[in-house]
Amino acid sequence: MSGTTLDRLIDDFKELPLDDKEYALDIINKQLTESKRTAIAKRAKEAISNLKKGTVKTGTVKELYKELESD
Repeated sequence: MSGTTLDRLIDDFKELPLDDKEYALDIINKQLTESKRTAIAKRAKEAISNLKKGTVKTGTVKELYKELESD
């Protein structure tokens, strides 16, 4: 979204009655939550795929930390 579009959206939002502002915020929050869920699901699928490919390192926290220090 370009800056001018966002500025116009904010300006239009300011003009809404309180009830409409609350409704708009509710919809935006729900869409944001859904976007986050989608991103988490995508990342989980990537992680499972990496695990199946064997490209994931496993071990205890101490072991993984030690390996990071040796890099």
